[in-house]
Amino acid sequence: MMNLNLMKLQIVELLEKHHKITTVADLLGLKQPTVTFHMKSLEREFGVKLFDARMGRIILTDAGYALLHYATKINALAAEAKRVVNDFDTLRQGALSIGASYVPATYILPAVLDSFTKSYPGIHISLSVKTAPVITTMLQSHQIDIGIISTGPFHKAPLKAHTLCNDELVLVCSPSHPFAEAAEWTTELIAASSFVLHGEASSTRRITDQWLDEQGIRPFSKLELDSLEAIKQAVMLGEHISFISRMAVQSEVARGLLKMWPIPDQPADRQVFVVTNQDRYMSATSSRFIELLDRWRLSFQ
Repeated sequence: MMNLNLMKLQIVELLEKHHKITTVADLLGLKQPTVTFHMKSLEREFGVKLFDARMGRIILTDAGYALLHYATKINALAAEAKRVVNDFDTLRQGALSIGASYVPATYILPAVLDSFTKSYPGIHISLSVKTAPVITTMLQSHQIDIGIISTGPFHKAPLKAHTLCNDELVLVCSPSHPFAEAAEWTTELIAASSFVLHGEASSTRRITDQWLDEQGIRPFSKLELDSLEAIKQAVMLGEHISFISRMAVQSEVARGLLKMWPIPDQPADRQVFVVTNQDRYMSATSSRFIELLDRWRLSFQ
């Protein structure tokens, strides 16, 4: 009968990361012969070779990589189970892992995180700021507890999303732009302007490209920048325009650094979603944080 315990699966995952038996032994608090014993035991149980020794490094075979796929998932679920049980129904201590795309991470989360950490100082919070597609992947692979992303409507089982607020895209230009005093921005004016595009991985870029294609516009000149702040700075120089989140430019518009316009034939609705994985246990810590997000939503409206 196979004895596939968690220790063996941890060894598989750590060997792929470090390729050294001595390193894995140190990380797990084991002796080197014990790690070697578990490796040989795994190969006997499966009846195939899982590990190769090459120039002092341990490399997984094809069968080893097949096992690694499941070992990684099982190890993540085991770590989650331990955390949930240890922190069950208490907010005095624990951890919360959040992923967010740039707009909510910059313009929504600071106030919510400040409120949460003041109320629950024993909770350790980690925040990963990535593009919306990366955040959804992290949720699916159980790397984070909650995702807050700005994107168009989506359905991706087993993820569950509910709307936090709208995140309207607007056209922005500098007050010194040649067309800054136009009564309205037409597709002809947009086509004649130098465009700053977001990076290809962003949801804003996808929506912008869709709008440009529908209008048959090929900007005569365009920049592509991954940083939202860099895009705003480029537009402030005066020659460029961009489509950008209203939340991201409210401060600059209020200070007269940028002008904001509606986009003709407004592209697809974009919203900020709070996303969780329905296959992942909803801890008291996660539930409380989502409650604070909803409280922010009510104050924002």
